[in-house]
Amino acid sequence: MSSNDSSACHPLTLTRGIEAFPIGNIPLSVHHMMKKVGPCGDLTIHPQAWLDVEDAAEFSDLELLTIVDEQGVALAWRGDHPDLTRAKVATKSFIIRHPWDLLRANEQFVSSLTDSSLSQGSVHASAVIEGVVQLGPNARILPGVFIEGNVIIGANTKVGPNCYLRGSTSIGENCHIGQSVEVKNCLILSNTNVGHLSYVGDSILGEKVNFGAGTVVSNFRHDGKNHRSMVNGELLDTGRRKFGAIVGDGVHTGINTSIYPGRKLWPNTSTRPGEIVQRDKMTND
Repeated sequence: MSSNDSSACHPLTLTRGIEAFPIGNIPLSVHHMMKKVGPCGDLTIHPQAWLDVEDAAEFSDLELLTIVDEQGVALAWRGDHPDLTRAKVATKSFIIRHPWDLLRANEQFVSSLTDSSLSQGSVHASAVIEGVVQLGPNARILPGVFIEGNVIIGANTKVGPNCYLRGSTSIGENCHIGQSVEVKNCLILSNTNVGHLSYVGDSILGEKVNFGAGTVVSNFRHDGKNHRSMVNGELLDTGRRKFGAIVGDGVHTGINTSIYPGRKLWPNTSTRPGEIVQRDKMTND
């Protein structure tokens, strides 16, 4: 597959390009601009690359011209074209080829945060925060919420009451994470609602998704092996022992929907109450 081909990232890239996808609520292209400052100001960054801060810092060595991934694909370089004769293999950076790569990038970025920022939102006195939390304007953490790990919560998003957020999770703007919901290590885009009594782990939810009450995403195989996912007719190893669902924009689930690990739901599809999603869902039956 070409490193510029985004079809393997469907259904997420059916409604936006990879460069526009938000990592920690910041579009990938903006992450690139943020890294092209100071000694890195003359960098060219592959539009689908996740360039880790540590790898970007390598360019402070003016002798370094190119960073490549383990497959030899140029991630970032000085000059008009990559010079593969003077290249260094990245330690943490990679090309975003598949949906689970977006999850990996989000994990790296959110886990790297060191300072909380709560002043723009509000946190109820009975909420407990153990980790770094950044709140957007008017974000609200309601009573009984427990946050463990690093979490980014966008503007006007409401969490709770009695929710459990953990892992490296980012939640977009204007979202609602409802009563007694558990969210673990997820990337959730704006205007999405996760109904009460739901569990979502190691998953990506697109914009304007609505999970009906009791929707549960499975993220672990009974045999403990890596999850596999169907991409362009080929079953690929994701390299992840914990991997949930990839949900496109505008998906609605009925109450008590159960989703098998690694399944993908195409934009604007829906499930019936009590439905079990055993295969990727590309159309409404």
